[in-house]
Order: sequence, then structure tokens, then C-alpha cells
Amino acid sequence: MLQDLRLKEFVEELGSSSPAPGGGSIAALSASLASALASMVFNLTIGKKDYLKYEDTVKNAIDSSLYQVNLYSKKFLNLVEKDTEAFLSLMKAYKMPKNTDMEIELRKNAIKKGNDSSLEIPLQVAESAYRLYPYIFIAVNYGNKNAISDAGVAASLVETAVEGAVLNIKINIQNIEDKDHKVDLKNKCDNLLKKSRDEKEKIMRIVESKLE
Repeated sequence: MLQDLRLKEFVEELGSSSPAPGGGSIAALSASLASALASMVFNLTIGKKDYLKYEDTVKNAIDSSLYQVNLYSKKFLNLVEKDTEAFLSLMKAYKMPKNTDMEIELRKNAIKKGNDSSLEIPLQVAESAYRLYPYIFIAVNYGNKNAISDAGVAASLVETAVEGAVLNIKINIQNIEDKDHKVDLKNKCDNLLKKSRDEKEKIMRIVESKLE
């Protein structure tokens, strides 16, 4: 499994001639790293002097956010694996024999399944990564002040995850025959990308103001 590799091994595998893992897996990894950075900020906050001064509602928001980002971090690690598996399955489907009617049908179904996964997984990454922004807002506004830059990096990684996943959707969308579905999916991606950039900019303005 990719997530069991050492960091050096993973980077070397990424840079090899193998087409997977590729951008889709790295988009998911970016989201997992964003989640982990947010988790670090919350862990550096809980129990500290400023944290103890907060109202219970704020404390609960921080505690809940820590729990959620830890769940997301694990989810995105699984999506790193799933994205690579989906790509390899699709490549395998294209290599299936097509000598008989049955083989042609089996190959067609396998390719369709692979194409569906190649869209479903990055869409899941993009939509789930976008849902991290509210937790990062909490980290930026109420987290340990010494970790404000880490919260900013988390926001940048979320934007990278969303944009990377969207790019993968857009290249894989070319395999869809349903034109209406193509248009709907492209519009969904463009809208999500715009919202993501807006949220990231809001967070970065707060981060920059606190660094001045």
C-alpha cells in the first residue's frame, strides 16, 4: 500500500516512469496533509492558557474540529490508494481481450466502471477537501497564535487538493459520451473551484493580518 511506504520511497515511486500514483493521488494526499496540519494547530491549542479563557461554545468548536479533521485525514489517505487503484484498473480494462462478443462486452463494462471511478474518486476528494475550510477558519481564528502560519499552509493545501482533483476530473471527463453529464460535471467543478479559491483567500487575509 502507498500509505505504508516511507516518505523517500513514496517520492521515488511518484517520480518513476509508472503513471500511478499521479496527480489524483497527490490531490488526496494534499487534503490529508491539510487535515493533519489543522489537527496539529488544534492539538497545540487545547489545554493552553488562551484556550482556557474561551467560552464553552468556542472550546467545543475546537474540540469538535479536531475530531473531524482527524477523520478526514484518514479518509483522504484511503482516497490516495483508491485513486491509484482506479487508474490501474482502468488501464487493465483497456488491455482486456476483445476477440469475441463476450470479451468485447466484458471489456466495455470494465472500461465504463473504470471511467466512472476515475471521475467519482477525484470528485469525492474535491468536495470533501472543500469541507475542511470551516475547520481551518476555526484554527485561524482561535488556534494557537504561534501556529497561525501552519493554519495558512493548511488552507493552501486544501486549495491545491481541490484544484488538483478538478484537473483530474477534467482530463477524465473526455471519456464520457453523455454530453449533458459532461456539462453538468464541468459546471460543478468550476463552481467548486471558484468557491474554494474564495474561501482560501478569506483565510489568507486573516493569516496575513495576524502576521503583521
